[in-house]
Amino acid sequence: MNGRSGVWPGAPAPRTDPADPAALRDAYRYCRRVAAAHGRSYYLATRLLSADRRPAVHALYGFARTVDDIVDDPYAAGEPQRAVTALDAVERHLRTAWSQSVGSAGAPRTDPALPATFDPVMPALTDTIDRFAIDRRHFCTFLDSMRMDIPGSPLFRNRYPTLAALHEYMRGSAAAIGLQLLPVLGTVCPAAEAEPAAAALGDAFQLTNFLRDIGEDLDRDRIYLPAAELAAFGVDEALLIDGRRTGRTDRRLRRALAHLIAVNRDLYRCARPGIELLNPRVRPGIRTAAALYAGILDRIEDSGYAVFAQRAVVPRRRRLRLAAHAALGT
Repeated sequence: MNGRSGVWPGAPAPRTDPADPAALRDAYRYCRRVAAAHGRSYYLATRLLSADRRPAVHALYGFARTVDDIVDDPYAAGEPQRAVTALDAVERHLRTAWSQSVGSAGAPRTDPALPATFDPVMPALTDTIDRFAIDRRHFCTFLDSMRMDIPGSPLFRNRYPTLAALHEYMRGSAAAIGLQLLPVLGTVCPAAEAEPAAAALGDAFQLTNFLRDIGEDLDRDRIYLPAAELAAFGVDEALLIDGRRTGRTDRRLRRALAHLIAVNRDLYRCARPGIELLNPRVRPGIRTAAALYAGILDRIEDSGYAVFAQRAVVPRRRRLRLAAHAALGT
């Protein structure tokens, strides 16, 4: 996701009893606002989902975004142990909620290390996990990948030597998100048959983020593009740093980006047949999400791979056009 909110610990809505139906409604509304504010393409795609599924998707996004904010917050760079402690507290809190009876909307706040930003998110998240019977392992896998982003964590990595190593990271940061969403979206076949495509789509979204955000990631001393893939085109870390400094994309990097965009598009192709395995009512929304994110790759190409000079964004008119085509299945 690569969020950059810079909020720690933030100013969440006042905490109330998570078992209170009104509090649960407030939690879902809060997650919807987070999705609308921070995930424009994602939020537009969810508008095509049925009303009964939309809140659950917002809850999953709200959780992932709030975790991402902990990892990417400026304070985490200077106080990495604080971020590690916060993620550990999040996992403990989830496990406490899971140990309660099915249908519980949350767990009492007993851990002072749990960031207050999770107070308005957790009731909606735990309710979503219960209602849709989402495999809880996907959340632990996600948190492990987030630990890989925190200096000082035993799992920390800020460079990836190969595409296989990057896929190991994306297994938690992206594929796990797709697998969390699958029970919410519903399938017309046994869910296990749709899981490979759901994981591939999560990976495709994540790799698109990495291609778009090279400069921002460099600013945080992170390179997510695999070194071996870059080296094949004569690109090393010094060349990336120089590009960030000058705002210019070297011809060698342009070729490497063209190659990685082809790899990224192959992930979208692998994911596409899986959309037809989903509940027919949700297919337009997922087609839209895939089309909007793939559109970022088009923007990178159209800019001449100017990834250091500008952030690739799909214009609003094009987003709406892509959404309309996806809704019609064209």
